Amino acid sequence: MMNMRKLSAEESQSLYSLLKEEQRSLDEIVADFNSKIPRHHHFTVCSYLVMLLEDRKMLNSPQRLVAFAILHQAYSSQKSSSNPFISFLLNAACDDEAENFERAFILQLLGSDGSNSGKEVLWFISLEPYDMHRFISAVFDAFPPLEQLQQQFSHKFHAEPYRCFFKDNVIKNVVPDPDVPSSCDANSPEFDLQPGAKNKLGSGDRDETVVGLLSNLSLEGLGPQWIRPLPPRLPIQDGELVWLNPDDNHELLWDYGMCVDTSRGAAVRDLIAKALKGALVPAQQEQVLVELANDPKLVYHCGLTPRKLPELVENNPLIAVEILTKLINSPEIAEYFTVLVNMDMSLHSMEVVNRLTTAVELPAEFIHMYITNCISSCVNIKDKYMQNRLVRLVCVFLQSLIRNNIINVKDLFIEVQAFCIEFSRIREAAALFRLLKSLE
Repeated sequence: MMNMRKLSAEESQSLYSLLKEEQRSLDEIVADFNSKIPRHHHFTVCSYLVMLLEDRKMLNSPQRLVAFAILHQAYSSQKSSSNPFISFLLNAACDDEAENFERAFILQLLGSDGSNSGKEVLWFISLEPYDMHRFISAVFDAFPPLEQLQQQFSHKFHAEPYRCFFKDNVIKNVVPDPDVPSSCDANSPEFDLQPGAKNKLGSGDRDETVVGLLSNLSLEGLGPQWIRPLPPRLPIQDGELVWLNPDDNHELLWDYGMCVDTSRGAAVRDLIAKALKGALVPAQQEQVLVELANDPKLVYHCGLTPRKLPELVENNPLIAVEILTKLINSPEIAEYFTVLVNMDMSLHSMEVVNRLTTAVELPAEFIHMYITNCISSCVNIKDKYMQNRLVRLVCVFLQSLIRNNIINVKDLFIEVQAFCIEFSRIREAAALFRLLKSLE
């Protein structure tokens, strides 16, 4: 596949500097071109030269001779039939509007591929551009017609590749400007072919224009934007299945236990297993609390599950509070709360809930359900001694929640008031009743 990339500003300046060479022979210029331009870029660069040659206002006569020489000699080391610009060279040699020395020069280039290639042609190519066009104009008197040249060089033509139907709708990047003055025409009478002569437009302006054009050309041309509207949707018939486009914006959930080094929590897991069976000594409790504080993620693989929470609450409530505090943002915290609400009421369970209310913000529904469970447990217990003890614990617990503004008394006023009246013989219940009255 041909490389149809655009030329950079540096490449454009380098190419135009070759066209402007006035003190070097053509064979040196062509050799410099072959050394600076890689072979796989020859087609692209030569295509840009063709676009410049098609408009006679772009280059002056000596520069055009150099461009024609590059077009031909860039493929001279290959087989003659591999030059893709042979058709363009034949048309330029038969252009009646072109200068005779230019047409003769192209014929000399085409003839150099045949049996006439020898010292005479090599000497001719080594001439300076300004001497060359004078020599050629003196040698050639008549030029063969295009049909004769096409028949002579028919073996060098390529079969035209496949062409898209829309190719003719693409226009070239370079179009003639009708407002350009005649003084800009390199072939106008005002342009002197003597060495060092300059156009009225100024050589600096011409150089800047040509280099800028090379840097912004595109070989693809300017084509129209073919609008392809979406076809209309047919109406949905009765009983027809409706096409659904599900929303693919899924939320990613991070697995905090993935790729975690579980070996670090081996000691903590052993202590938690012991804490489920009995109370730990103070040194062991301190070790668990320190490990959990140093590594907050250790709580996810310490061995505790919601089903094992009641055993930990009864045996080591302080460790249970620490673990639940660190699990407060975990998706499994709702399961732990459910187990904590439904477990048998005890001093340790109320201690855990009371400490949690001061450490983190608990859901109001959880606190209300736990209070309802406590009241129900006090009412249903049969042992009067245990009942009086639990009622005292619940009343102290409720007073702490009320004074710390952790619960809204209005939400549970009727239920708590009925509880105080039923156990009004107990001093703590009477004190809780007076606290409720003061808040009305």
